[in-house]
Amino acid sequence: MVEAFNEQSDLYEVEVTIMTNDSGEMHDQLLNSLSAQTGEYDVISMDVVWAGEFAAAGFIEPLDQLLIDNGWTPADFNAGSMASGRYAGKNYVLPYFPDLGFIYYRSDILSEEDAAKLESGDYTWDELIAMGETYQGEGGTQYAFAFQAMQYEGLTCNINEYTNNWTDIAGGLEAMKTTIDKGLTPPDILNYTEGETANALLNGEVVFARNWPYVNGMLQSDEEYDVTIDQVKYAPLPGGGSVGGWLLGVNAYSENSEGAKAFIAFVAGPEGQKINAVKGSYLPGFDALLEDEDVLSSNALLSSTGFQNALSNTISRPVVSNYSEVSDEIQIAAHQYLSGNSSLEDAVAAIEAALPTE
Repeated sequence: MVEAFNEQSDLYEVEVTIMTNDSGEMHDQLLNSLSAQTGEYDVISMDVVWAGEFAAAGFIEPLDQLLIDNGWTPADFNAGSMASGRYAGKNYVLPYFPDLGFIYYRSDILSEEDAAKLESGDYTWDELIAMGETYQGEGGTQYAFAFQAMQYEGLTCNINEYTNNWTDIAGGLEAMKTTIDKGLTPPDILNYTEGETANALLNGEVVFARNWPYVNGMLQSDEEYDVTIDQVKYAPLPGGGSVGGWLLGVNAYSENSEGAKAFIAFVAGPEGQKINAVKGSYLPGFDALLEDEDVLSSNALLSSTGFQNALSNTISRPVVSNYSEVSDEIQIAAHQYLSGNSSLEDAVAAIEAALPTE
């Protein structure tokens, strides 16, 4: 990517700084540098949940003019990625690569009609629960659903999805608890992370599993599982899947702001995103590439209608200056309710209090 930019740029040359693979350490390293108001890094690569913090602190520049200069609008990019960097009415980021939550379902179990409905995304949580009741126990399964319900960041992502991006908090919490109370989930679902969820799918225990794209790599590997990739297809969640992945922003203290913007425009635009997809096997954040044959052939997931619909309907987690604290409060309130240790009213009130008012 950097080599491709440098080859076509007469004005700027990009140098890469390799940072730690530990995202917490990387966050702190960036925060220390930005807090000191240094231009040490011109382009900032950030986890989707850091953007609100960095924008609120004035550490990264708005990119609205960059969008205009390139003839783009936010709608040209992955929706959840852009929403993750929209703060106080301004756009502060462009996607580096998105990640997302979606449904893996047993295509050898569902009827063609139900599979088509699921892959379209045009269904409700109640309809999904009804499907779970219909298909639980078929094809050797024991349960209908697996998802992430342990008290950690994964629960925030799942609550975001069940509540349709916080538009129906009570309804979403009730729907999730219904799956537990009706015995549609494994009995220890409140301890489930992505790993347990993946195992439940791969071991043939569940009909529907909410997870991230990495599980498809497990299905495509040489490892032998009880369920094969031929028995699994993909579908969007009813109100959209929580977006993950990484974003790009410009350091507000950069002495090379124009060069930084030129590089970001290249990386996040069609040329850079195609390189990222075809050579790096990343999901594209520039939506027009979902119709590019080279991109589609580079990733088996992208040839799936259900997955394409999921990628086109992503939602952000709360975009706030204190994301960790907000997420912790959401997790605690939701987990206490799902565990039967608090009322629905108390859980809703706690989550509403944690969310931003704007």
